[in-house]
Amino acid sequence: MDMTALIVQAISGAIGGNAAGAVSKSTSLGTAGNTIAGAIGGGIGGQILSSVLGGGGAAAASGLDFGAIATGFAEGGVSGALVAAVIGYIKTKMAK
Repeated sequence: MDMTALIVQAISGAIGGNAAGAVSKSTSLGTAGNTIAGAIGGGIGGQILSSVLGGGGAAAASGLDFGAIATGFAEGGVSGALVAAVIGYIKTKMAK
């Protein structure tokens, strides 16, 4: 596991989680909740997507090339937004 890719994916996941919360106010977990759920989802989901899709994890370790960072940012952001949205949806359904 490449630590640089994991950090990029966690940060972009946190951003994606907050974006998902902003889009759907009814399933938002709040700023802190969206950030935490997004960061965890971005880190874990980004690593899974990276291994499944053959992302730029190895390239990022060899010198931080821009393509690898952009790929990690996209993978982390998407998976972070997805995790925050799903957790928010489950939370609102359980509260009813």
